[in-house]
Amino acid sequence: MSLKKRGAMVILSSPSGAGKTTLVKLISKKKDYYISVSHTTRTPRSNEIDGIDYFFVNINQFQQLINKNEFLEYAKVFENYYGTSKKNIIDKLNQGKNVIFDIDWQGTEQILKCKLEYKLITIFILPPSKEVLYERLSNRDMKDKLIVEERMKQFDKDLLHWKNYNYVVINDDLNQCYNKITNILETELNNKKSDYNKFLIEQHIKKLF
Repeated sequence: MSLKKRGAMVILSSPSGAGKTTLVKLISKKKDYYISVSHTTRTPRSNEIDGIDYFFVNINQFQQLINKNEFLEYAKVFENYYGTSKKNIIDKLNQGKNVIFDIDWQGTEQILKCKLEYKLITIFILPPSKEVLYERLSNRDMKDKLIVEERMKQFDKDLLHWKNYNYVVINDDLNQCYNKITNILETELNNKKSDYNKFLIEQHIKKLF
């Protein structure tokens, strides 16, 4: 099978609360990308559905999948495990379907190390400010302030990994951020010249630190 007939892999990562999950769902809906549904050991949020948002499993089930080498990548994030099923993703790519991932930097590093023979585009999503991030985390259905504080403490550590991504996009306005990402994808998939301004991103990251 030629590479041209294969689907592409698109990874969206971000610090918790920056909006990657919302963007992944929007891109999938409007651009017909297949969302990689991860397995996780965490408890479902009130608006999440098993098999659609995640495959919710217990720690023993997750460990069995690890032992069987079922995961393309997996990682422990905030005391819970997340993992991507290998066979399902490869099947979709070989069918010519573009696959979009909602995973963190740990999972991205593992996929990069796999060196799969599929086009891979990695995008890191950032909030416009720490204040906005705190507000977003506080407003979603996890009202526990301790959880919010834990994610804010993790923010600076997650931010360090932006350099490992092809692109960084600031999620100030959801529609504008979506348009920036889809422009990146169109540029990459059609081998067009990019107008990506890395200098502006570096200036924004300095402000966040």
